Order: sequence, then C-alpha cells, then structure tokens
Amino acid sequence: MHQPPTGNHVVNREYINRSLDGQLTGEEWDALRREVVADPELRREYVEKRWLHAQLETEGESLQHLLADRGAPQPGTSQPGTRLRWVAVAAGIGLLLGLGAFLTIGREAAPTMVATLVQAEGCRWEGSELPTKEGARLGVGTLALAQGMATIRFDSGATVTLEAPSVLEVSSEMRCRLVEGSVVADVPESAHGFAIDTDKMEVVDLGTKFGVTTSAVGGSHVFVFDGEVTVNREEMLQPRHLLSGKSLHFGANIPSSPDEEVARVAPPAPTVGTWKAFSTETGRGRDAYIRRGESHSPTGSDPLLMVKHTDLAPGNERRAVLTFDLSGLAPSAVESARLALKVESSGLGFSSLVPHSRFAVYGALDPSLGGWNENRLRWPNAAAFAGEPLDPSRFERLAEFDIPKGSSHDLVEISSEALVRFLRRREDGLATLVLVRETGESDKQGLVHAFASKEHPTSPAPTLWIRTDPVQ
Repeated sequence: MHQPPTGNHVVNREYINRSLDGQLTGEEWDALRREVVADPELRREYVEKRWLHAQLETEGESLQHLLADRGAPQPGTSQPGTRLRWVAVAAGIGLLLGLGAFLTIGREAAPTMVATLVQAEGCRWEGSELPTKEGARLGVGTLALAQGMATIRFDSGATVTLEAPSVLEVSSEMRCRLVEGSVVADVPESAHGFAIDTDKMEVVDLGTKFGVTTSAVGGSHVFVFDGEVTVNREEMLQPRHLLSGKSLHFGANIPSSPDEEVARVAPPAPTVGTWKAFSTETGRGRDAYIRRGESHSPTGSDPLLMVKHTDLAPGNERRAVLTFDLSGLAPSAVESARLALKVESSGLGFSSLVPHSRFAVYGALDPSLGGWNENRLRWPNAAAFAGEPLDPSRFERLAEFDIPKGSSHDLVEISSEALVRFLRRREDGLATLVLVRETGESDKQGLVHAFASKEHPTSPAPTLWIRTDPVQ
C-alpha cells in the first residue's frame, strides 16, 4: 500500500502527481480537492501540472514527427514558426484547463437539468426543494405548491400544469411523481412514454392530454381528455388502457383500524369571549353527502364530504348535510357563532376546469329534517335536501363563502347574523345545515370540492363555535 510522505504541502504535491495518472483513492481525491480549493498557490500548481501532463499526452507523437521532418534546431538557432505554434497551443490549453479546474475543482458535479418552470405567476410555494422562480431550470427534486397554478415543461416536450395545493416530485425528463394534489399533462409525440406516478398507480402516456389527481384519503383518479394512456397498478394482472373520455379511480376511503391511534387536529378556538364547540362527531351529531342518482351508496362513514354543482354531468351533483347536537345550550343565550370546515383534496376532478367557486350554507327550519340517518341517506330518499332550489319554506339561506381557484387547503370559517338568528330558534337541540356549491364548471371533469368529515383520520370535523356571552 502506498505510504504518503509527511508534511501537509508535501502530501498535497504528491497527491497532485499521483492524480495525473489516476492513482488516488476516493478518500485521497476528496482531500486533495478540499486543499486545492482552499490554497491559491496549490491551485496554480495543480493547474500547471495538469496542463503540462495533458500537453505531453496530446503532443507526444507530433513532437517526434516534428523533429524527424525538420531536424533538431542547431545551437544558437530557432524556428520561429514552431515556437509560435507551441506558444499558441500552450496558451490555449492552459487557459482552457485553468478555467475548467477553477470551475469544477472542489464542488460536486452540476445537477442534471430536466425541466423548466415556465409559468408560476401568483403562486405561493411551501417546502419546495427546487427553484420556484418563473423561468427557472429544474433538476430532480420536489415542488410544493400551496396556492395558484404552475406549469412545468419537461425537456422531453411534455407539459404538466400543477394545481394547488399539490406536491410533485420531478424524477427525469420522462417521469414525475404526484405525491398529492392534481396535475394536467399535455404530451406531444416527442414525449410518448412520459409517466406520472402516484402511490396507487402509474400512468404512462401514449400521446395524449390527461389529468391525474391523488390524495391520502380520497384515492387516485386519472381522466383522459384526448388520446390514450396505460394505467399500471401492482395488484392488476395486466395494464388498463384508457381512451379519450375514459377515467379510472382507485378509492382509498378506508377508516382507520380500531386499534390504530389517531391524532385528530382540533380547529383553533376563538380567543374572545366564552366559546363552546359543537362538532358533528359529538352527541347526536352526523355528517354525510348525497350524490344524484339511484346507484350511489350512503356516505355516512366516508372521511370526506364532497360537494359539486354541474349542469354538464347531472349525476356528479353532490351536497353535504351536517347536523350538530346543541344539547345543553340555551338558544336565547347565543351571542355569535361561526361554522368551521376544513378543506381537503377529493382526488376527483381538476381545479383548472372550475372558476372561483361560491358556496351557500342553508339551515333546515323544519325540525323533522334533523332526524335523518347517515347510514341510509341517499339522493333518492333525501328529497328535501336534494331540492333545486331548496324549498324556502323549509330552508333558510344563512351564509355564503368563496373558495378561489387553486387555493390552499385551509380552514374555512363562516359567520353571519342569519346564522345566529337560526341557532336562537333551535329549541329542539339540533341544528341541521346543507352545504351547496352554486358555481358550475366548464367541463364535466371539473373539481369536486371536499371537506373533512367526522371520520377523517387527522383533520377536524365540521364544528360550530358558539359564544353565549357578550364581548367584555
């Protein structure tokens, strides 16, 4: 085994000599790089020796021919043309090698760039590893979009539009992984085979425009706008081919196991006055959503409350129904109130196909409507909740709120004087609300909005915060 000489500079110079012939170990090469970067004198010596070594390797044979053809110069004479050529070669090689050494010694190889962030106006990013400035080149890494819409053009030619809130891992010019959220991919012929992975499936393009959504609770969904894709999943015997207008969904509405410890996040409590929380998960509280059609099952055990309005695909219409148990509350004592809903990803539809969306909250005036069963409630047997519009003799419009296009999954808080008056009249101890989206969509694959239900494993259930004494 080679024993290096003693003395720091001696060791470094010996390492330089051995590096020219590729004799350094990985550990020795790393040590040399650190020293060369830190010591300008050593850096000059390294560049000079590297240049001389390269010159001898490249000019060795030509030097022999030069001596044979022209003969050795006589003492006291010179060959100006030869000398000038050697000076030019030496200067050129020295400049190139010196510059290359200066740029590359002491740092890792530059990352391979595979895409460009071509559009990111009005975006808010949280936790991204990659650059988020519009026009930035992207290597392998993660983009986390909290608000807005961003477009990435991969070097293969594929374009992916990311809809907030989403997390995307860029893997190569031909592949990315959607951790959560929604993307729409437009893939030209040059990028056939471009793939988007989720934890539930792999979608491989065959020349098309398609969308993919995924969420930890709502599952993964792919829809083909134009062309064809192949969908792979580990337990599938063979890939599924989807053509234009077709979709495939892998659900994940699976409650936590009984022995699993669940950490549920509570909504923030108001900081003024005496407030009390009434959640759909306490007492006689219930929550579910209904979907138009005969074939859809009750959703009382689902972790998401899905809401959608569309004139393009009536069977996709959805509404949420919430009931709060107000036992122990003196209705006349209600001073103020607010409804808190946690927005979640549904894993269904695309935000780019829905404008800024307005929602309305209606209160059930008829006490008999509070007796619905969440294990049996379906659109066909929920005529009162499914009315279009809702019967004004049985329901009162209490409030409205907006969810902007590409908004983050924040906690929505709704309050109004109408809500307070409604609660003051709840002598039966139950408050039943209906949540309706009033905004339609430009395509039947538009986004299905979702809110956490009382079965959601981590997010807070719908909660009514009620203050029963005045602000001091």
